[in-house]
Amino acid sequence: MGNVALPDARPADPAPAAELPGARPPAPRRPQLVKRLRPWLLLAAPLLVIAVLLLYPIIRVVYLSFQTYGLKEIISGRPRFVGLDNYREVLGGSYLWKTVLPNTVLFAVFAVLGTIVIGTLVALLLQNLGPKLRGVVIGSSLVAWAMPAVTGTYVWVWIFDPDSGIVRRVLQDLGIIGPEGFNWFTERLSFYAIAELNVIHHSFPFIAITLFAALTTVPPELHEAGRLDGANAWQRFWNITFPVLRPAFAVVTILSTIWDFKVFTQIYLMPGGAGTNPDVLNLGVWSYSKAIVQNEYGLGASIAVLLTVVLLVITAVYLRMLFKEDELR
Repeated sequence: MGNVALPDARPADPAPAAELPGARPPAPRRPQLVKRLRPWLLLAAPLLVIAVLLLYPIIRVVYLSFQTYGLKEIISGRPRFVGLDNYREVLGGSYLWKTVLPNTVLFAVFAVLGTIVIGTLVALLLQNLGPKLRGVVIGSSLVAWAMPAVTGTYVWVWIFDPDSGIVRRVLQDLGIIGPEGFNWFTERLSFYAIAELNVIHHSFPFIAITLFAALTTVPPELHEAGRLDGANAWQRFWNITFPVLRPAFAVVTILSTIWDFKVFTQIYLMPGGAGTNPDVLNLGVWSYSKAIVQNEYGLGASIAVLLTVVLLVITAVYLRMLFKEDELR
């Protein structure tokens, strides 16, 4: 028999999707570069504003900290580059380590502790009040929070005025001090005690309202079980409430630390705090006094850079604790 050609058994290639009747053409793929750049394009405007308002001043201050820049250099327009001399002068002097740094650190520590303790007590009080009375307490607390720092500082200065302050009159009526009175703003300890009262009074409402909101997340069944087990109020707070609120306590503690480290208004506006009493200066006021009052802008800039570094370290700790919030629970 002759060779017979057999038909090809392989199936024919299917028609492209575009050739099938009723099929839609495939959508063109977007370039990966556009997808990657889209978030940055959306953030371009706010990042530009931040760069203009924050980044440039920071760079300018850092650059100024390596120069000698006083009235002579301002008039001539030719500042002199001195390298790390400003930092050596600040870090090498005893005034930073014996006066300014203890003032800054100890003030921040006691202010944070006082704010957290009073804010926690107020939050627990709010939890046990009725709706109407709770609204009154929250409203009165918000008045202290909303009051500008300048106004609040002048109120505390008036209360402790050496000549006609309320505290002097009360202590004289009680026979604790004589008719000559006492100047609270000349002594380092009493000066910072008044500043502590000022800062705590201004800051505790934020802590109280934040912790009160966090208290609503604590299941009441846990406290009921604690009561059945015979736990007192302190034991229930420490073993039940505090572990649940630990992330909230971490946030308010770090934020309070940042705010209290860079306190300026409450110190500067008090008598002696503007530089006339060198025993009561902190890092922020010392930097301002060197730069603006004494016209040593380079030295003041170096102090400001050191304060910024301290705040950046605290902020890094704050962000690290936020990222580890699940581990704190």
